[in-house]
Amino acid sequence: MRRLFLCCLGSVGLYVLLFGLLLERPLSIGLLQLELTQKTARLAAMPSPKLVILAGSNGPYSHSCAVLGAMLALPCENAGIAVGIGLDVVFAHEAMFLRRGDIVYMPMELQQYAASAQDYSAAPDAVLLLRYDRSLLPGMPARRVLGAIFCCNLADLLESAAEMMMSDMRGIKPDALLEAEYNEAGDRIDAIPPGSPVGPVRLVPSATAIKTGYGASLIAHFVAAETRQGVIVIGGMPTDFASVRIPAPSIAAVAAIYASNGGGFLLLPTHSQYPPDNFFNSEDHLSRPCQAAHSIRLGLRLAAILSRISQKPDPIDMRWAASCPAA
Repeated sequence: MRRLFLCCLGSVGLYVLLFGLLLERPLSIGLLQLELTQKTARLAAMPSPKLVILAGSNGPYSHSCAVLGAMLALPCENAGIAVGIGLDVVFAHEAMFLRRGDIVYMPMELQQYAASAQDYSAAPDAVLLLRYDRSLLPGMPARRVLGAIFCCNLADLLESAAEMMMSDMRGIKPDALLEAEYNEAGDRIDAIPPGSPVGPVRLVPSATAIKTGYGASLIAHFVAAETRQGVIVIGGMPTDFASVRIPAPSIAAVAAIYASNGGGFLLLPTHSQYPPDNFFNSEDHLSRPCQAAHSIRLGLRLAAILSRISQKPDPIDMRWAASCPAA
């Protein structure tokens, strides 16, 4: 029995050593961590007041900080990271650098609100937490901590070995990959040309699922905490196909999360919905021309809400927007 116990203890120790300290996935998980680190570093260096866009990949794909920042005459960081990187992780990183008078626009994907605690305990960012962000674990629920600690298996080990080998032998540099995909404001710039995404469209969460989701509770807590600090938080709808029917109660449920916690809500006349040929590869990802067009519409509305004089968009951005099919 003693030998069995020691073997089990040794196995756990070896597991933690491998996945917590030695193994990496530089071309997948490591790339996301680097993206988060770069966005956070830029945010930390920005003066206030500043504009921050927070969402999943809908943020950097469908919204342009370069456009919005210029129109509102504010420094801007597009801090959105892919859905799957938990909002608890994103909020912990970004909240440290938000100050009174800053503006946070949150066009969160609807599935972010409806995500359950179980979704978070089995989230794909668990290995990111164990390998890079262990300092966040003590403040997280036990289920989330256990999900991070026991994140990995043999398949993860093999993927790590393959990615580390590819990165070393082929000279693939994660920072160079990100430089080709994002501009200095954190916007995605490689979504060219416009496409016509096909395939199954995600189901729209019900108003009840939005109201009661674990993700919604994280968002509500963030909105309440930041508005108490004098940060202006404005929710918004994520981009989606025009053919998708989003029930009015679901939109109202999203708006209520912001309004009941001290924030605001912005709803464009289009409901941020556009024809499929405006998108790059999914309903969350506008093509770059349509990213510019959508951001110009948002800039005008945000300026009105914030009582700021809207600056004329840059001529280059106007040309991008003019080439969007729905322009």
